[in-house]
Amino acid sequence: MFLIVSKYLIPKGYRGMTLFPFVFVRNHEDRHDLVTVNHERIHLRQQLELLVLPFFVWYGLDFLVKLIRYRDKNKAYRNVIFEREAYANEKDLDYLKSRSFWKFLKS
Repeated sequence: MFLIVSKYLIPKGYRGMTLFPFVFVRNHEDRHDLVTVNHERIHLRQQLELLVLPFFVWYGLDFLVKLIRYRDKNKAYRNVIFEREAYANEKDLDYLKSRSFWKFLKS
């Protein structure tokens, strides 16, 4: 994992973004925020499991479906299958040690 600080690449209102094998965070302080980094590491694992490109296709389609359903971009984002897993487990710093394959399907 390569951790890069860049406030210009992260959309406003967000603290991090993962584009395998890079994790971008908005501020220098976020590099040391264990919950934020763990959230992004969960996305790294998801991207690896789906061989990266299919992850982004699935993510985009799921976001569009949720956007149509909820008519609210923030609610759509929070309900994307990959985000639901990451948010539900970001505070468990040992989560990735015991996480089963394709766990996002069960979140």
